[in-house]
Amino acid sequence: MARSCLVPLLLAATLVAGCGNDGARPATQVAAKVNADELTVHELNLFLAASPDADADAKRALLDQLIDRQLARQQAIARKLDRFPAVMQAIEVAKSDVLARAYLEQIAAAQPRPSAEEIHRYYAEHPELFAQRRLFELEEIVVLPQEGLAERLREYAGRVRSGSAVAAWLRSERAQFTESRSVRAAEHVPLDLLPRLQAMTPGETLFVEGGGRLNVFTLVSATAAPLDEASAAPHIAQLLSNQHLAQAIQREMAQLKGASRIEYLGEFAAAAGGSSPRAAATDEAAPPPRPDFGKAVRGLR
Repeated sequence: MARSCLVPLLLAATLVAGCGNDGARPATQVAAKVNADELTVHELNLFLAASPDADADAKRALLDQLIDRQLARQQAIARKLDRFPAVMQAIEVAKSDVLARAYLEQIAAAQPRPSAEEIHRYYAEHPELFAQRRLFELEEIVVLPQEGLAERLREYAGRVRSGSAVAAWLRSERAQFTESRSVRAAEHVPLDLLPRLQAMTPGETLFVEGGGRLNVFTLVSATAAPLDEASAAPHIAQLLSNQHLAQAIQREMAQLKGASRIEYLGEFAAAAGGSSPRAAATDEAAPPPRPDFGKAVRGLR
């Protein structure tokens, strides 16, 4: 039990401490000494990368956490925990993760930035996200599916113009559900749902089934909130960069798999359907990932 509890701590430590390697550190300013070990400002800054505006108190608190981590690491090595099979396996997993991430970051660095023409074309092709952008006030009912309910709920929701009426009907059916009310910008609405939502008038309901649940949306109001091209350009550029990177990684993985011998063994051999190792692992015909503008403009209102 003690072994398994220590694995997550040691795994986290390896990401900055060189996966257990005690080799020489690059010359840099020392932030603290923990017995014979040094914690550098460079090491501290790696953890602060996600919080560049951290104040002095936050930096000191993080340094104290790194000191605790280093003390625990020293004790783990002193007790030869780094020789436990589970810990050794966790270290190897962490090393593999770091190396794979470095390779993908190298691919990302090689991708060109979207051109002004690409950005303009995307803006023009998606007026629902920009020039005709709206803020939708919605009442949402999420229903736990039960046998025979979906079809009857779809039929009833299509006849009424009130979320409260749908909720009352669900209570009469003894269905389990939750109700909520929110305002969603167009970019935070699934792209396949957005055209249907734009065509609705206040009071209309929309039934959606998927993801193991039933949803009934009632449109309360739709307010125009257009976004001009200059304001949208940085977010579109980020979106297209993410899309291009995903496609580049997909192509790279397809090429690597096509040039490699990959065999599924044991219980996974049957799942591969008896196809050849290379064919089972390669899917060059997979469609490109669909853009997710909502992630690119998270927080935009």
